[in-house]
Amino acid sequence: MGLKLIDLSQEIYEGMDIFPMHPKTFIMTYMTHEENKKITGSPTVGFYARSLLISEHCGTHSDGVVEYKPGGATIDKMPLEYFWGSAICLDVSHVRYPKYIEPEDLEEALEKSGQEIRKGDIVLLYTGHHDRNFGTDKFQTEYTGLSYEGAKWLAEKGVVNIGVDAPAIDLTPDDINFSGHLVCAEYNITNTENLCNLDKVVNKRFLYIGLPLKIRGGTGSPIRAVALVEE
Repeated sequence: MGLKLIDLSQEIYEGMDIFPMHPKTFIMTYMTHEENKKITGSPTVGFYARSLLISEHCGTHSDGVVEYKPGGATIDKMPLEYFWGSAICLDVSHVRYPKYIEPEDLEEALEKSGQEIRKGDIVLLYTGHHDRNFGTDKFQTEYTGLSYEGAKWLAEKGVVNIGVDAPAIDLTPDDINFSGHLVCAEYNITNTENLCNLDKVVNKRFLYIGLPLKIRGGTGSPIRAVALVEE
């Protein structure tokens, strides 16, 4: 039995879709091959490099607890086990904006998946939002999210990372309490946003890897999220 690697990450590029409260992405050429040859004097090899100006929360990313809890752990101080490990993906794609994802939706999805939630698990929620709306005006404005009770239901089961294929785990912009993040603050856990390709892992248990950059004092970090599934 082999393993298949599934990419769960969005691209990072200038002009990419960004959550409104975060800065836009800018990518600039720092040095061309020709410019570098002039500096080094090399007749054969020149080195091309670019500079990135990106948010810690651009594209597929995970949050440091400090983002939503003053004094909380920064991304570089959080346990790496929050960003890789055993994971399941639940199908809640029938819950559409403006409805919240409630405990009963999660219970039903868990039962249909044939899986169980174990302490220390990473749980990804397939809402279908990326598949339906990525690249449209609706992507940043019309997506479902966890209610306070729904997020707490996951946290109380020992989930350490809640992932979603939407810009936020909350029902933004309607939920000004940011209920999903509020629960993450209360339980000192992380969440991962802007995932994609979750339809390929729905109802499965797999090895998830989404390691953040080791940003000193980071409020979050872009990640390259992948799933390793058995074939």
